[in-house]
Amino acid sequence: MTDVPLRPLRALPARRLFQPVISRIDRRIDKRLRAADREIDSLRKELRETREQMSAHHVRPHSYDMLYGREGRLNDRMPSKQMITELAARIAEVTGRRSAYTETVQAFRTLVELESRGVGRIAGSTSNILGKLTTTPLLGPPNGEILEIGTLYGLFAGGMARQLLRRGLAYRLTIVDPIAPVQLQPGVEISRDPSGTPITEEVVRANLAYAGVDPERLRLHRGFSEDPSVREALSDRRYGVIVVDGDHSEEGVARDLEWVEQIAATGAIVVLDDYGDGRWPGVQEAADAHLAGRTRLKMVGRVSTSAFLRAG
Repeated sequence: MTDVPLRPLRALPARRLFQPVISRIDRRIDKRLRAADREIDSLRKELRETREQMSAHHVRPHSYDMLYGREGRLNDRMPSKQMITELAARIAEVTGRRSAYTETVQAFRTLVELESRGVGRIAGSTSNILGKLTTTPLLGPPNGEILEIGTLYGLFAGGMARQLLRRGLAYRLTIVDPIAPVQLQPGVEISRDPSGTPITEEVVRANLAYAGVDPERLRLHRGFSEDPSVREALSDRRYGVIVVDGDHSEEGVARDLEWVEQIAATGAIVVLDDYGDGRWPGVQEAADAHLAGRTRLKMVGRVSTSAFLRAG
């Protein structure tokens, strides 16, 4: 038997030999690279959004501060949720309601809207203004006759009229104020209001119109509440709501409370502004002394820096 010589095997190129393996590796690499590209694109998008949010974050506080901060007023209008919750709880306690949260929020919206539309400002802290706007109507005044002693720019009076309407009371608004170019208080010199707006009758009437006050339901009497002629002119009715916010001296508040005794309707709500405010000690001193004597008035409670009395 003849042996057949074996031919040597031809060596295959290495790339051809491993081509299937290389192809599989290439496909896996391409797949992972595409996934990495998508991830990078997603991260870039997220980074852009984050930068935009950070940029907006730097702008918003200043914008909010211009709208609700101390620009043009003495007190900011940016209450925390805790402050509103605690204030509403106090109002509910004084008025005997289970909750006053919704009414307090409505009053805040009224406050912001009034100062945004009007000129000048409403005097006082946010909590005190909301306390007055919310508590007064919830105490159930006997009628919608409002007397405000001291109005500044007229904005708060417009808010009180609106708040009574929310409780179904048709208001008639009487205001007595000297309407001096700047706010007047004994012992305090104010040369320019923080809002930059002078106090004039035209400004007060315009603000009341902005607040929605019907001019047919408005009496604006220029003068001081202690003036006998002013008292005679405005003592033609019995008021269901009286806001005492004029002369903050002890003597001035005492005189106003003496007049209140004569003109308050039975069951009327009397609001003593700045009661307990350390800047105006005369308010509480006069009120406490008056309530300690013979009087128709009885303390209902205090919310923020306002006291609420009811006339018997």
